Amino acid sequence: MRRRHHFHIDHLGHSVSVTVETGHSAVVDVLVDGRETARVTIGHDRQVALPVGLPTDPPTTVTVRATADPGVPRCLLVPADGGDPLVMAPRAY
Repeated sequence: MRRRHHFHIDHLGHSVSVTVETGHSAVVDVLVDGRETARVTIGHDRQVALPVGLPTDPPTTVTVRATADPGVPRCLLVPADGGDPLVMAPRAY
């Protein structure tokens, strides 16, 4: 059975949202300011790190780490400066 989990964070004035759809194979969608910027199907390792561009001046690339382990998935946003990962808050879908 597939379930959707939604995560969100505001970073550098931009909205970053992630949907993790779990099941036999997990699918991760990343939206920045409401536009889809990445979509990937996760294999057996059940985790992925996706580079995502933020439309800042100059553009900034951050990394979204999604883990779809059994139970509730987790998402982190890793800032471009290599700072501490930021926990993306789960939201009702």
